[in-house]
Amino acid sequence: MSAVGVRIEKVDLPGIGTRHDVVTEQGRRIGVVSHRSGERQLALYEESDPDACRDSIRLSEDEAVALADVLGASVMLGRLAGIREQAAGLFTEQLVLPASSPFVGGTLGDTRARTLTGTSIVAIVRDDAVIPSPTPAVGLEAGDTLVVVGERPSLEILARLLADGSLPG
Repeated sequence: MSAVGVRIEKVDLPGIGTRHDVVTEQGRRIGVVSHRSGERQLALYEESDPDACRDSIRLSEDEAVALADVLGASVMLGRLAGIREQAAGLFTEQLVLPASSPFVGGTLGDTRARTLTGTSIVAIVRDDAVIPSPTPAVGLEAGDTLVVVGERPSLEILARLLADGSLPG
């Protein structure tokens, strides 16, 4: 999906905060009002009158974060699926970090995954949260699911590295 047909418009709301409207390819308008208090409101506009708000939903900060995580994760995973179809020999796997891994309690950078295996860790799923595009400073916990992209042999090497810290001899 191309972002060319999507517009985001920013409107300052004096004394209230900021509204960002996403205008879709079909001309539909969805707004997010960010109040100065930290409150968020999702606004849905009438199809026939883009200035008339049909409905709004108040979101707590936790709800706004959860919605952003869900949208971000679904877009990222959808793009990864598309990449997999386009790139011969490139695979996406989900590897669970075992409690016995030497990397539990360390950081993603400690694994040196890209340097040692040529794979890319593109997301970490922890409980119900997704950490997209994790930086090397992100901490690792037992049970984390690492979303990894690479060639099949490299993914197998990474799985072994994460499990016991070893590399094939």
